[in-house]
Amino acid sequence: MIIQRLDAAPTFRMAACGQVTAVGQALYSAQSGVLEVDVVVSVPPALTWDRLATAWTPNIAALVVVAGLALAYGLGVRRLHRQGEVWPRGRLWWFVAGLVSILLVTVSVIGVYAGTLFWARAVHNIVLLMITPMFLAAGAPLTLLRDTLPGPARQRASRILHSQPARVLTFPLVITAVLIAPLYLVYLSPLYEASLRSPAVGAAVSTGLVIAGFLYFWTRFRLDPTPRTDPYLISIAISFAEVIFDGVLGLILWLGPLIAPHYYLALHRGWGPDLRLDQIIGAGVLWIGGDLAGLPFLVAITTRMMHEDQRHAAAIDAELDAVEAASTPASASQASSSTAPADEHPPARLWWEDHPELAKRFRRGH
Repeated sequence: MIIQRLDAAPTFRMAACGQVTAVGQALYSAQSGVLEVDVVVSVPPALTWDRLATAWTPNIAALVVVAGLALAYGLGVRRLHRQGEVWPRGRLWWFVAGLVSILLVTVSVIGVYAGTLFWARAVHNIVLLMITPMFLAAGAPLTLLRDTLPGPARQRASRILHSQPARVLTFPLVITAVLIAPLYLVYLSPLYEASLRSPAVGAAVSTGLVIAGFLYFWTRFRLDPTPRTDPYLISIAISFAEVIFDGVLGLILWLGPLIAPHYYLALHRGWGPDLRLDQIIGAGVLWIGGDLAGLPFLVAITTRMMHEDQRHAAAIDAELDAVEAASTPASASQASSSTAPADEHPPARLWWEDHPELAKRFRRGH
C-alpha cells in the first residue's frame, strides 16, 4: 500500500506500521474494492537516555504470545512434578529468558522505535533470530512436551520426528540456509517495507524469524530429540559460515542503496541520525550483533562436545574394564593348571647339559 500524504501534519493513508502510534477510520472503496484505513501516524519523541529506560508500548499480540508460552511451559513442568519427576531448574530459567527477550524487543524501547529507526528494527530482528530461539531451545520445550504427552500421541510424534522428510529438512545444508536466508529475504526484498507498513506482515516476519532460529538451535543443541545426530563440529562450521554471511549482508546494507527510503522519509521524524547513518548503524548491528550473539552458542557447543567426549571415553573405559574382569578368571585357571608337582614337570635343563663334550667336561669338573 502506497503512503499518501494528506496534509501538513504527519497523516497518511496506510496500515498501522510497527510500533508507530496510529489511529484512524476504516473506509471501503467501492471503486477499488479495497478496504483502506485512514490513520494518523504519531512518530515517537526523540530517543534520549531517559527514554531508554522508560519508553514502552503495550504490544498486545506479543503479551498474549508470551503469556501463552509461559502458561504452557509452566503447566508441563507442573505435570511432571505431579508424576514425581524433576525438571531441571536451569532449563526453566533459559526458557524464561527467551520469553523476556521477546518482551524486550516488542514492549520496551526497542519495540517503541522499531517502526521509526532502522537500527532499532535491526536489533529487533537479530534478537528474534539469534537470541530468543537460542534461549528457548536451551529450555528443551520439545522434551517437556514429549514427557507430558500420553503414550499414543508420543508414539505418533516420535514417528514423525524420525521420518525421512524430517531428516531431510534437518540436513546440515538445509539448516544452514534456514539460519542465513531469513535476513537476506527480509532486507533485500519488499518484505522489509511491508513489515513496517502492515502489523500483520510484521508479526508474520517476527514469527518466521523465531521459528527459523529455533529450528537451527534445536537441531544443533540436541537437548531435545532430533531427527539427526550430526557431529558438533558441523555446528561450529555452520556458525563460521553464518559469520561470513552476516558480514556480507552488513556490507550490502552499509554500502548499498537505502532500504525503504519512502517510508522513512514520510515519517519526518526531525531528530536522530539521517537515513544513511541510521542504516549504517543498523548494518553494524546485524553484522557485529549477529556475531556476538553466536559466541554463547559456540561456548555451549564446545562445552557439550567436550562433555560428550568425556562420556564416550568413560563408556569405552567401562567396557574395557568389563572385558578385563571377564578374562581374569580364565587367566587365573590357566596359571593354576600350569603349576604342577615337580615329578610331573621336571625342571628345565641348561643347554650345555645336552651337549656331549660340554656335559662330560662339567661332570668331570664335579
